[in-house]
Amino acid sequence: MRLTARSTLRVVAASVGDALKRGGIRAVLTGGACASLHTDGRYQSSDVDLILEGAVSQAMLDRAMSAVGFLRRGDRYVHPTARFFVEFPRGPLAIGGDDRVVPVLARAGRLEFLVLSPTDCCRDRLAAFYHWSDRGSLDVAVKVALRRTVDMEAIERWSRREGFADRFSEFRQAVRRGTGSSRRGSRPARPGGAGC
Repeated sequence: MRLTARSTLRVVAASVGDALKRGGIRAVLTGGACASLHTDGRYQSSDVDLILEGAVSQAMLDRAMSAVGFLRRGDRYVHPTARFFVEFPRGPLAIGGDDRVVPVLARAGRLEFLVLSPTDCCRDRLAAFYHWSDRGSLDVAVKVALRRTVDMEAIERWSRREGFADRFSEFRQAVRRGTGSSRRGSRPARPGGAGC
């Protein structure tokens, strides 16, 4: 798939994920790009964050990324025309103290790529709210919960283990009020997980 200035974040993420897979590299989409997918663009990200799983050399990464036109510039990869740059934050794949995160498959056309589930995407955004008082991340977590089916009980159990039962209550109340997202087209959070 040839990337252009009009390529969506989903297409860029899928193209990169496919190139990494072909290069023998397993990576999981996280962060703001994952939240952008799970909110159907109600949250916008300008970068694609991928956590690498397993040992990956710089040469392997450079080779895989160049296969889809990305070149390394410092700590990120840029494309001559695509609007989104790619970064690889340090792993391992974990959310707060939970390192047993299981990604799900997302698709763009015939390409598949790994992403955090909607439930784990909520937890990822809530971790920033819990630990750094980032209210913008709370807003994004609410948007995800309003657009996707998330397991609120699992999020509550994790929040308690992290020591933030009070902040989870704030999140749950915001979801119930439907704040953080346009209500039109939104769905309330329900137990269970779902992919993209």
